[in-house]
Amino acid sequence: MLARIAKSFLCLALGVFLVILATDTSSAQSRRTITGTVTDAADGIGIPAVNVLVKGTLIGTSTSVDGTYSLSVPTDAATLVFSSIGYVTIEVEIDGRSTIDVEMSQDIQFLDDVVVVGYGAQDEKEITSSVATIGEAEFNQGNVNAPAQLLQGKVPGLSIYNKGGDPNSTPTIRLRGISTVGANTEPLVVIDGVIGASLDNVDPNDIESINVLKDGSAAAIYGTRGSSGVILVTTKKGVRASTGSSGDDNTQFDYNGYLAIDAVQNQIDNMSAQEYIDAGGNDLGGNTDWVDEVTRTALSQVHNLSVSGGSQNTIYRVSTNIRNINGILEGSGFDQINARANINHTGLDDRLNLTMNVSATKRESQYSFNEALRYAALYNPTAPIRFDNGQYFQAILFDNFNPVAILDQNVNEGENKDINFNLQAEFSITDDISVNANIGQQYNSIVNGEYYPSTSFFRGLNAGGLARRFFEDREFTLFETYANYRNSIDKLDLAATVGYSFQEEFYENFFISADNLPTDELGYYGIDLTPVEVTSALRDGFDIQSFASPNERILAYFGRVNLTFDNSIFLNASLRQEGSTKLGNDNRWGLFPAAGVGVDVLSYAPLDFMTQLKVRLGYGVTGALPNDSGLSQAQYEYVRDQGGFYRASLDPNPDLKWEEKTEINFGVDYALMDDRISGSLDIYTRTINDFILEVAIPAAESITGAETQYQNVGELKTNGMEFSINYDAIVDQNMSWTTGLVFSTYNTTLEEFTIDEQMRANLGAPGQNSTSMVRVAVGEEIGQIWGPVFDGVAADGSPTFKDLNGDGQVIGDPGSALADDGDFQALGNGIPDFELGWTNTFSYENWDVNAFFRGAFGHSLVNTFRAFYEPIDPGAINSYNRIKSDKSVDGLTVSQFSSLYVEKADFVKLDNFTVGYNFDVSNNTTFRKLRAYLSIQNAFTITNYSGLDPEPVLQDFGTVDNGGRPSTTPDVLSPGIDRRYNYFTARTFTFGVNIGF
Repeated sequence: MLARIAKSFLCLALGVFLVILATDTSSAQSRRTITGTVTDAADGIGIPAVNVLVKGTLIGTSTSVDGTYSLSVPTDAATLVFSSIGYVTIEVEIDGRSTIDVEMSQDIQFLDDVVVVGYGAQDEKEITSSVATIGEAEFNQGNVNAPAQLLQGKVPGLSIYNKGGDPNSTPTIRLRGISTVGANTEPLVVIDGVIGASLDNVDPNDIESINVLKDGSAAAIYGTRGSSGVILVTTKKGVRASTGSSGDDNTQFDYNGYLAIDAVQNQIDNMSAQEYIDAGGNDLGGNTDWVDEVTRTALSQVHNLSVSGGSQNTIYRVSTNIRNINGILEGSGFDQINARANINHTGLDDRLNLTMNVSATKRESQYSFNEALRYAALYNPTAPIRFDNGQYFQAILFDNFNPVAILDQNVNEGENKDINFNLQAEFSITDDISVNANIGQQYNSIVNGEYYPSTSFFRGLNAGGLARRFFEDREFTLFETYANYRNSIDKLDLAATVGYSFQEEFYENFFISADNLPTDELGYYGIDLTPVEVTSALRDGFDIQSFASPNERILAYFGRVNLTFDNSIFLNASLRQEGSTKLGNDNRWGLFPAAGVGVDVLSYAPLDFMTQLKVRLGYGVTGALPNDSGLSQAQYEYVRDQGGFYRASLDPNPDLKWEEKTEINFGVDYALMDDRISGSLDIYTRTINDFILEVAIPAAESITGAETQYQNVGELKTNGMEFSINYDAIVDQNMSWTTGLVFSTYNTTLEEFTIDEQMRANLGAPGQNSTSMVRVAVGEEIGQIWGPVFDGVAADGSPTFKDLNGDGQVIGDPGSALADDGDFQALGNGIPDFELGWTNTFSYENWDVNAFFRGAFGHSLVNTFRAFYEPIDPGAINSYNRIKSDKSVDGLTVSQFSSLYVEKADFVKLDNFTVGYNFDVSNNTTFRKLRAYLSIQNAFTITNYSGLDPEPVLQDFGTVDNGGRPSTTPDVLSPGIDRRYNYFTARTFTFGVNIGF
């Protein structure tokens, strides 16, 4: 399989390369050569890797290690644009010159973003931890509606998966595997200096770059917030006027827009009406393609307009983003408007720097019902959509609903509003000492509504009509202040930072569910018409819940010291003491140290073929807090039965303390062939101690009579490796090809737990409620899919299983699937052995092509559709349609979980293929740039998995049947379960334009 995939990779790369070589788009122009040197305005040292472009074209080059460049330009070229991460972009008129030397000033706003990461600017060469930087040019392209999608497959060690094509779902993000069990498993997000900011409140079009801090030594200065890693988002800023300009505002307008068409890429292969009849199914006289009835070819559109500019002292950028996104499931999608403003001003002889960021987002979502896709695959294909009287056809069967009726009759929608702002100030007291302050607030409001009329068999009929409303408001406040000190003594450079951080969060929510409504006309707005009495058997749907958190505060004091000796040896150490109100008085404070060392090997052992070889070693400790407050105290709930009373819901644990993650990372950064080949290697080990989980306790140990308590109960250990390589294969004035590969692998074992072994992840109904599929055991890998091994078919059509322990007795009862049952074994693992991302960027004159492949290997998935609906039982065929698969076994009529339904899910997919054309506007007085492009996402997938989508499932939301709902709390210890309620995968075609004027 891997050999075929490798051959496919090579053939595709060669084919695209030959197509580009064959492309002839314009005649040659007369050219001349411009040379020069780009230096840092602060110290006069040459700056490497500065992008030098002819304005309005793709003609360009990069400066060498000493800052020099040589560029062949058309004779009519008017302006050169110099840009580099960390420096202010400047534009210089050519004016017939053949030598142009440029001084670039550091971008203060960019340094502020770096400060947020480490509370102090640090040159890339001085970094001793594992950090990845992805710029706008490297982002995934096409119909991208969530910022996390920009990074998918681009950063080694960062796993981002979003099974299916649901436009309202959020991707699962894991950095180096599981970082915690009971707390927040996703990385901390920092947007323009605001710690804990929401990715939902930044539009992908507004993002300039994203930095990922991967190891403990980089994240330790964030204490609890950085335990799962840190993702720093830098938004786009205005363009500062070049030195010597008149100072007038140089306003620029940019428009980015696209139209996207989504079509179903993959769906469940089920029986047609005739096949169903031939298999013994009940012929109801119809012929309905239920999947076709509930899906569509969806059209989406996105528009982004920004205005930016500035003088030498003030820069600004204001943008508005409008998104109308529709999914392939009828009725699913959202409408969103987002606005963002950034203003930066320097004064007092550049000693004072002020920055303000403001953003607001409003999203109106139509969530629709993913269950319609599930039932479309299972509903009788001979059933009509409606009876002759116009009412929806509905068979009275368990877990069997008319999918068209689900979509047409019911409502599931919501509205989300986000507002955030922050103000940052930096003042340089002297050339060596500066003080900083950052204050920010974020507000979030959620309103959701559902309605199921009394005529809806799905959730509404037995309730006499059902309405549900949910409201939540969140407020987050951040204040940080810190001071930086820099000094140099001979060959020793010193940078020190000390600071204080205050964070406060408050949230409240209200939920009401009411049934037995007198009318359907008002939808969920008629929820106040529900009868007051709560005694009828019809009142199972009546519920009211209200919650308000305490003011959850985190206080921290931190410091860091960076030392550089001889510009070749780099040392850093940091310490953060942090206190949280979520824990009891005796355990509120935690101490989180970190240290790192790096050596520029080439300074002491030069190698002619290498331009960079840095080794680094980092150590760091971070912490994690529980999601809820007050777990050290007893908690009570109100029960309405028997006239109403209070009972203990949680036993107190005054000894509950921080989770701690300790990580050691060894890394190598390298470059050779004049930087044409570059990359990094990281090897790490991390240990998570005292992870926090709710566990059952004996009645004799309970203080309040509650049956559960939160405890520090276990230890996880992860070992991993990450590797990246980038190669500028072709570097020419008219043509280039850059290719890059990222590779990551990790393995997580459970070192300690309250019990030696446990079965998790229930398969569900119909008929397999007692079946658990994932085993967690001390000393073994996380993610084991566990069960009997299929051996054949008995005479009665039931499955037979292998006698693995040879005792002459085969145990096939899933309820007995524990370690001491010798007839059960690991059937696969839900976590991939390794993941790959392969990027190819081609350009030829004004054309550019980007092909991005992504793959995961070694993981398995439980195909739950097959586990329930593949065996054909003549007595049950009238209940459900059946799944067709080349893995089905003749004669098998009984559904029972085994190795038969656990499939290897290795895959490689062409995630994104984009072709763009950049129009030459160098002589155009209206446009600065003009680009058009076509993009395909999910172009094809190579896999042997027979389900909808082979992508890994890193967490489980539990089983759902007969109108139930998935859990809102994912189980991160149960990966690998491909549930029946997943959204179908989509292939997306996008046409877009980028216009600057």
